[in-house]
Amino acid sequence: MLGDAYVDASLAAVTDFSRDLQQYVTQYCWGDIWNRPGLSLRERSLLNLAMLTALNRGHEFKAHVRGALNNGVTKDEIKEVLMQTAFYCGGPAALESFRLAAEVFDA
Repeated sequence: MLGDAYVDASLAAVTDFSRDLQQYVTQYCWGDIWNRPGLSLRERSLLNLAMLTALNRGHEFKAHVRGALNNGVTKDEIKEVLMQTAFYCGGPAALESFRLAAEVFDA
């Protein structure tokens, strides 16, 4: 979803302290959850953008914007997800996610 360079950088940053968590995330999130039938990668990406906005997790949000674009989600679809979050998650959360998404689009 995020490409080999992102995965390689994540794995290169693993320390003895973080190794167990990275293995857990890689196996269960990226392996098991993202490969389940029932939702497409596009649908999973859209859901994650909404959830990360609600949780105000900017670093992860930006990574998932890049992943969503890789999974075929359009900028307009991202905009519509963020418009939806403006009502349900609040204006400040949506404004921050719009700002972060624009940073990814501009990069």
